[in-house]
Amino acid sequence: MRRNISSGAEWEDMVGYSRAVRIGNQIEVAGTTAVVNGEVVGVNDPYLQTKCILQIIQKALEEAGASLEDVIRTRIFVVNMDHWQAVGKAHGEFFKEIKPAATMIGVKSLINKDLLVEIEAAAVLFKSGKK
Repeated sequence: MRRNISSGAEWEDMVGYSRAVRIGNQIEVAGTTAVVNGEVVGVNDPYLQTKCILQIIQKALEEAGASLEDVIRTRIFVVNMDHWQAVGKAHGEFFKEIKPAATMIGVKSLINKDLLVEIEAAAVLFKSGKK
């Protein structure tokens, strides 16, 4: 059975995507940026943007019946690779013990010039009792 998780962002219907999709024990979280209530959080601050993004991802996973502990992969897109340490520090605060496979990719730009980071996540539920 497929379950779509929405964040309520206007772009979801316009573009045709979900914040996350769960099928069986697998959950994929779409590329997520630091936008809350239509406003960019942490302009010029890649560390703060990464923390915000991971909080949004965490909320989507929880709505899908998972947690950060179920994450097996993250893909991190950054517009300036000089920010890798700030982004990595925030990522480590969420995943230090979990240690998913992770990739950091430098990109030319994101959809808004104030966005410095975008992150995707994939999770698999292995623990019994999770729905």
